[in-house]
Amino acid sequence: MILRDLATTGDGMLTGLAVADLVHRAGTSLAALAASAMTRLPQVLRAVAVARRHPDIAVAVADDLADAESELGDAGRVVLRPSGTEPVVRVMVEAPTPDQAERVAERLVRAVERVAVPGPG
Repeated sequence: MILRDLATTGDGMLTGLAVADLVHRAGTSLAALAASAMTRLPQVLRAVAVARRHPDIAVAVADDLADAESELGDAGRVVLRPSGTEPVVRVMVEAPTPDQAERVAERLVRAVERVAVPGPG
């Protein structure tokens, strides 16, 4: 975290003091502030083994990715990215219900497999 009005780089001590100041000024606990700032959603994580690293996978499955994001709208999110260290594509979906998260994740897994996993023979 960089507090541009106070420093030009991240500084853990400064960040801690800024958070403590915010909690003090809010007159509530850090847990209460965090709870009001975020909504936890069911999350599905998948690692799809691919034949080789595929840095452009999001471009290759752009239509499927757009469909998933459209289905979830502002109620969820999708992260699809190649691993930086192994031949795997990571698929993460957060959605209002576990069933929807699972359904959207499985569609994206199939899309990645269609593009990046060789068929038999």
